[in-house]
Amino acid sequence: MVAAAETTLQGLLEGAKQYQVPLYQRTYSWSKSQLVRLWEDVRKLADDRVDNPGATHFIGSLVLAPSPTNGPTGVAEYLVVDGQQRLTTLTILLCAIRDHRADHEDPMHRERINQQYLINPWKPASQRLKLVPTQADRDAYLACLDSTPQAGGADPVGTAYRFFATQLAAADDPDDAFDIERIENAVITGLALVSVTAQPGDNVHRIFESLNNTGLRLTQADLLRNYLFMRLPTRGEAVYQSLWLPLQSKLTSAELELLFWLDLVHRDPRVKQTDVYAAQQTRLERLRSEEEIEAEVERFSRLGALLRVILHPAEEKDRGVRRRLQRMSAWGTTTVFPLLLHLLDRRDNSTATSEQVAGAMLYVESFFVRRLLIGRATANINRILLAVVTEMDKDRPVDEAVRAYLSAGRKYYATDASVRAAVRSIPYYLNGRPHQRQLVLRWLEESFGSKEPVALDSLTIEHVLPQTPTSEWRQMLARDLEPEENFREAHEALVHTLGNLTLTGYNSELSNSSFPVKRVQLGKSGIVLNQEIAAQDRWGRPEIHARADALADRIVSIWPGPTEEAVDQSVVPWDVMNKALAELPTGSWTTYGDLAALIGTAPVPVGARLANHPTPNAHRVLQAEGTVSPGFRWIDPNRTDDPRDLLRTEGVQFDESGRADKSQRIGTEELAQLAGVTPEDLPERLPRPRSDQDVSYAERFIEQLTTLQGPAVATATLVVLDAWTSMGGTLAYGTGSETSCFLMARGKDNEFGSIWPAAIYPSGKFEVVFQHLSVRVPFNDIALREELRQRLNQLPGVDIAAAKIALRPGFLLTVLADADAREALLDHLRWFYDQAQTPAPDELVMI
Repeated sequence: MVAAAETTLQGLLEGAKQYQVPLYQRTYSWSKSQLVRLWEDVRKLADDRVDNPGATHFIGSLVLAPSPTNGPTGVAEYLVVDGQQRLTTLTILLCAIRDHRADHEDPMHRERINQQYLINPWKPASQRLKLVPTQADRDAYLACLDSTPQAGGADPVGTAYRFFATQLAAADDPDDAFDIERIENAVITGLALVSVTAQPGDNVHRIFESLNNTGLRLTQADLLRNYLFMRLPTRGEAVYQSLWLPLQSKLTSAELELLFWLDLVHRDPRVKQTDVYAAQQTRLERLRSEEEIEAEVERFSRLGALLRVILHPAEEKDRGVRRRLQRMSAWGTTTVFPLLLHLLDRRDNSTATSEQVAGAMLYVESFFVRRLLIGRATANINRILLAVVTEMDKDRPVDEAVRAYLSAGRKYYATDASVRAAVRSIPYYLNGRPHQRQLVLRWLEESFGSKEPVALDSLTIEHVLPQTPTSEWRQMLARDLEPEENFREAHEALVHTLGNLTLTGYNSELSNSSFPVKRVQLGKSGIVLNQEIAAQDRWGRPEIHARADALADRIVSIWPGPTEEAVDQSVVPWDVMNKALAELPTGSWTTYGDLAALIGTAPVPVGARLANHPTPNAHRVLQAEGTVSPGFRWIDPNRTDDPRDLLRTEGVQFDESGRADKSQRIGTEELAQLAGVTPEDLPERLPRPRSDQDVSYAERFIEQLTTLQGPAVATATLVVLDAWTSMGGTLAYGTGSETSCFLMARGKDNEFGSIWPAAIYPSGKFEVVFQHLSVRVPFNDIALREELRQRLNQLPGVDIAAAKIALRPGFLLTVLADADAREALLDHLRWFYDQAQTPAPDELVMI
């Protein structure tokens, strides 16, 4: 017999209680997407409670059982049978709120939140914690609970803590003294849970098993279909044959669900795709007659035909609209679908012309491109796009209305001046998604209208000044250095900017060749972008900046900017730097130059900013050689301790000369991952080519690999791939211009889902996908990921720092050319494959 009751986090945690996560539960493993969703729910609830203080938000259930060790000490002890991930996350969020309020408001918040919700004061040590996580998570959890220097490490618990700390810092409005208090109250008293408590003597393990049995679930589209036809007792058969069946033939089940979500977002952009059925049912409950329900099905059928065109642009009849739909499809974001559906619906209802619809889509395309160029590709993009339909001016022509909406406020629709400045300085190659970066270059090339046909989809982005400069390149760039300027910082500031990038095919051997060699090769190309570079005598800073200026001129002529009322948002994006530093794991460090390259400025302004503005983890920023800057000072004037002492406490190692370990350095590319300017781009959507296409992808990979790495490294890599398939693994290939290869240990059809240890890129990287593994059984156990890291670090030339276990680090493919290293790697891959095939029983349950 069980007892169920609705409660809040306050009800669960206040009083002398302890919740113990049993050993058979898996370790803490919430992913970034789950953290984001919870945070968005909390923020919305906090806002809603301003006008409706009693508002709540249901976040699920918690199944508890009295602990068999309950004694007479007055602490009620429970085993967490189900819901431990949710409960752990909420207590981590409370730790972050506690620390933020103690640091920015009043230190008393620390003891208040501790004693009310996180610990049992004046109880024995074994009963001190209100939540006792699994043994594997305990050290990381205690670091957060006790606010030690180790809090916020690279493990999942530390990642969650850093995420919430970053979000709280961003949400804290200096002009609103109560915003964080509202968030705390929303968490404590506004999040509703159902607490289900078993009785003494109940078989807890049996309850656990029954909660986690899986079966074939109805989709939200299935549920809505069933509901609609339940409301059509006499007209159901006719409506099904004439309307629903044709709709179902046009769209897959997932696309139907998408349609129903798009229909809701027209009215309320806050509706989540997970709430489609409940929200549609609530809306449809207001309808009374069969005729009204039939009219809704007819409307869905008409909108479904429009969605079909969005998903298959080639079916659009108007040439201008078709071109813009194809570009929107290529860009690859579904959050623009509500607007596209609205635009086509307006045309269908004769309130917009095809020209206006195409014009509106051009402004959206320009919005995307210009944000990418200024390093703001991802900032609030989903919220902005989902709100266009409900917030734009309905009385203006749709193209003017869309442009005006995107131009208003801080939406980062970059002005011409902002674009010109950013193209020179922002690391274009590290912003946005890889295929979007390549698309912009392809569209730029198309704008020249060359008469010579070039297969642009077969090209990839080339760094003219290479990412790994040779001595010849160093000598060329050295001529452009200012006094006291560091070569590495100058290189980092130029190498990823748009002026240094072009498109090439893999039939030319560019790689790290000197500029005279590249110049000849690029001159043979039919690509106009390359011919402009080949016309130069040298390739240094002046030439890169001049090309950047020329490209900026072309960009502002192709993609129209915002209205004249738009605010110039070309200021240095210090918020991006702050987010990267807030996410910087303990045991790691970065440099002024790395941060400067990330945000498109110079090291000196970064140093001045850190010295004069409160910035998270400023002590983790060192000079390029790993030493503390002579000009470093704490923001707190009373603080005089050596930052190296704190860094050592956090896990950074220093040599006898006071230089930090280079392997623990987080570079510009990894900072971009932490800051979110480069979205997490793990290949979740692996290609599903036809059998005849499999060969072409494999051939492209081998061709690119051989061209860029030479026959020795290519042969060594293929030996590894052959050995991987011999042990039972398979290979999957990416569909981008650079054809990557994934070492698949399990496919997506496996009962535990797909998993792969690494991706190989022909440009020279063996990328270890820790970020992907963190949500894959059994490697969601950080102990296994740590063992993989340590195994790989046994290879000569490989040194992956512990702080990078939440990222996508890697090593050069040249490591594989050493026969001993190659054999050792195969041993480690065999170990990985065996682990992936036989997950431990306690790892299989998803809580």
